[in-house]
Amino acid sequence: MEQTWRWFGPDDAVRLPQIRQAGASGIVTALHHIPYGVVWSVDEISKRRDMIADDAELGLRWSVVESLPVAEAIKLGEGDLAALFDNYRQSIRNLAACGVTTICYNFMAVLDWTRTELAFRLPGGGTALRFNADAFAAFDCYILERPGAEADHSEDVLRRAKAWVARASQSDKDRLLATIMAGLPGAYDRYDVPGLRRMLDRYHGIDHAALRANYARFLREVVPAAEEAGVSLCVHPDDPPRDLFGLPRVVSSADDLQFIVDACPSVANGITFCTGALGAGAQNDVPAMAARFAPHIRFAHLRNVTKNADGSFMEADHLGGDVDMVAVVTTLLKEQARRKQAGKANWRIPFRPDHGHELCDDIGRGTHPGYPLIGRLKGLAEIRGVMTAVASTAGLPM
Repeated sequence: MEQTWRWFGPDDAVRLPQIRQAGASGIVTALHHIPYGVVWSVDEISKRRDMIADDAELGLRWSVVESLPVAEAIKLGEGDLAALFDNYRQSIRNLAACGVTTICYNFMAVLDWTRTELAFRLPGGGTALRFNADAFAAFDCYILERPGAEADHSEDVLRRAKAWVARASQSDKDRLLATIMAGLPGAYDRYDVPGLRRMLDRYHGIDHAALRANYARFLREVVPAAEEAGVSLCVHPDDPPRDLFGLPRVVSSADDLQFIVDACPSVANGITFCTGALGAGAQNDVPAMAARFAPHIRFAHLRNVTKNADGSFMEADHLGGDVDMVAVVTTLLKEQARRKQAGKANWRIPFRPDHGHELCDDIGRGTHPGYPLIGRLKGLAEIRGVMTAVASTAGLPM
């Protein structure tokens, strides 16, 4: 499996030599400065590719795009989308022309990954990302004041949410909004409360069936161009894998993944298998899903979560938490071996250590939330150890 690392570009506090020190050889990055829906030009792509490969001693390459964003109008099925589809197809072609042929994207409405705490304190003083059901309900019901929101939360969670609001200062509420917005990377729009209400209003009447239909249309429009260019598109699951703010989520379960691969059957229509995003859903048997969808996995995010019965969860150690990481890695290595035996040229599955704990000298360093250096280095080292042990024992290629 190709060891990769997410890098947010030249402004990232984590530098390319440090990524090489961590043991990664592939870079996962995106052109975050380009607005949604605008073509990624060959010039801009080449500039980022060459920046990564500039120091030959490091031996780094741009392995995966994360993400080539889908414009909100496409998710909404809103207006004349021909130009947006054309632009997305052209970006795919331009990336392929520059040698970047694995593209991660998501189809989450309005928000990307969502948490309520960015620095939950761990024993010893490290910090982790956390999703608290009561804080989320407090925001949904009593700050955002979304009509009908109370029906989406249990009585116990609502009771604790009211208590949260009662003791919260305005700065607490502002911090919670900023935390919920933190999953939108790069220069993407952040919303204040009125702005978020307006975005949610645009989705009025869009249910699961409608969003699935819009997603299937997107796949039919762009997958043929990806296949022709030799590109693998791989969708990232919803994070967390549940409806939020009344917005439907359609990449949250095994049923959803089956719908996606069936909606546009193609070698170019693949999956980013994120053990943390899927693992946050009580309905998901992550090792079983890895085995079921292994032929469609083109990229993997390996991290772990610990769940609570009320829907809360926390980012755990990469080999801790609720997901059997050894079982997942074993499945991915076996799938690689199958592809190699079948003569596939690109048989290795790129993976990256996803969200890590903020540890040691990274605390207060100002890295992107969830993306410190040391916590991810620790996770990559642990996963590398699992890979080595499994591959050696089972006689599988790394």
